[in-house]
Amino acid sequence: MSQEKLMNVLLGPHVSEKSSRIADTANQFVFRVRRDATSSDVKAAVELMFEVKVADVNVVNVAGKRKRFGVRLGRRKDYKKAYVRLAPGQTIDLSGAEA
Repeated sequence: MSQEKLMNVLLGPHVSEKSSRIADTANQFVFRVRRDATSSDVKAAVELMFEVKVADVNVVNVAGKRKRFGVRLGRRKDYKKAYVRLAPGQTIDLSGAEA
């Protein structure tokens, strides 16, 4: 995959209580990724953008929730997220990243 396409694979970090906990304990980071991204695409994109060694990538499809907006029923969009485990000794600083 070209570098231009790899730069568009990661949409941003997925910030939640669970992602914060696993970042501290298991050296894993969670990113929202494009719906057509594969594990190998995510691995290459993270290694390119953050200059770290990736040990493992797990990709999860998340179904959007049904929500009410007043009287009308609505639905949030489906998305895909990736759990990226880094090699021992590697780290990513997401404190300055945009959400």
